[in-house]
Formats: sequence, structure tokens, C-alpha cells
Amino acid sequence: MVEIEQCSDAGEDKTTRNHTKIEALDAQTEELAREEEGFETASEGGGDSDGEEQKADASKSGSCEDDKPTEEQEQLQQKALDKANDLKAEGNKLFVDGQYEDALSQYALALQIAPEMPTCSEFRSMCHANSAACYSKLGRYDDAIKECTKALELNPTYMKALVRRAEVHEKLEHFEEAIADMKRILELDSTNVKARGGIQRLEPLAAEKREKMKEEMIGKLKEMGSSLLGRFGMSLDNFKAVKDPNTGSYSISFQQ
Repeated sequence: MVEIEQCSDAGEDKTTRNHTKIEALDAQTEELAREEEGFETASEGGGDSDGEEQKADASKSGSCEDDKPTEEQEQLQQKALDKANDLKAEGNKLFVDGQYEDALSQYALALQIAPEMPTCSEFRSMCHANSAACYSKLGRYDDAIKECTKALELNPTYMKALVRRAEVHEKLEHFEEAIADMKRILELDSTNVKARGGIQRLEPLAAEKREKMKEEMIGKLKEMGSSLLGRFGMSLDNFKAVKDPNTGSYSISFQQ
């Protein structure tokens, strides 16, 4: 009896081991099937990837919205622009009354208050051009040119600033610069008779000024040359400069 029970137990143990092997093989087969089909179990670390991507997308979306001005910011900017417009209008009144220094102060305040935004570029350029008009009336022509240039940096096609700068350049006998501004005016408005006439009037003056500057430069070079050549017993009288009538250039020859 004992031996039979032992044989029976041995048979049962063998059967159990066979079942265990079969279950292990089935598990391995199922795992291989998962890998072939591209499945990824939670224990393998892929379960939270979609959640992390969604968080990243949400973060990016939030940062874009933060770049946009809030309604409160837009209201503050509009209030600042309204105040700047009032200051500019006050400056215009003072200019008409001949109070140029006070007008300058109003334009300067308007520029300080007006937001430095693309939508305010035209307004800011007008304030600079008006400041240039004040400086011109006060005889501060260099400052007038600077203000016109600032206006044109904000608005390159601002005709009034171009005309004003050309006029100031002419007063300072900056004929080349005045002609350049007048040519720009003609590019914007080919029918501008004043600019066309200004170019015709100033070109001879510009040529005369260039010639005068050449003569002054040659005179200075002669003085320097005489000082140096004197050390060797020579002078510039030993050199003769002849101007070519066709090219305007000079050739120099040595004479004993």
C-alpha cells in the first residue's frame, strides 16, 4: 500500500511538473506575440509617455498665450497714447503762438509717454518732425536735422520730414545732402516741382563747393610739402600741377 501511494505521488509530481512547463511555454509564447505586435506593458515604462507629451503641449500653449497683451495692458497702452495725443496737440498750439521752447517740452513728454510699438510709429515720427520744426525756428539746425532723421527712421516715406531736412541742409550749405533728400522726394512724388527746381538750383552750388574744397586741400598740402621739401633745399615751385580739362584730375611734373 505504501509503495502504491508512493508511485501515485510520483506520478502526480511528474504530471504537475509537465503542467508547469506547459504554462511556462504558453507565457513565453504570449510574451513573444506581444513583442511582435508592438505592445508595451506598463511595467516596461511606456504607460505615462502620452501624459508627459500632453503636459508639454499644454505648457507650450500656455507660454504662447502669455505673450499676448492682456485686456488691462491694452487699456493702459490706449490711455498712454490718448495722453500723448493731448500733449502733442498742446505742443502744436504753443508752436503756432511762437513758444517754441515750450512746444519742444510738450513733444518730448508725448514721446516719453507714447508706447514704443509699431502701431505708434507714425505718431512718434510726427512728434520728432514737429520738434525739428521748433529747432529750425530757434536756429538750432543740427538738432533739427537729427529730429528729422529720427522721424524718417520710424517712417521712411514721411514727406514733410524729408522736405524739412532738405531745407535745413540747404541753410547749412550741405548741398550734397540737400540734393539727396530732394531726389528721394522725387522718388516718392515725381510731380514735386519744388524738389526738381531745388536740385537744378543746388547742383551748380554743390559743384562749386567741391572745387573750393579741393583748392583748400591742395593749399594745405602745399604748405606741408614746402615745410618738408625745405629741408632738402627744394620747394613746391619745382613742381607743377596741370589739370586735365576732360577728367578734372591733376598731373604733377618736376622742374629744375
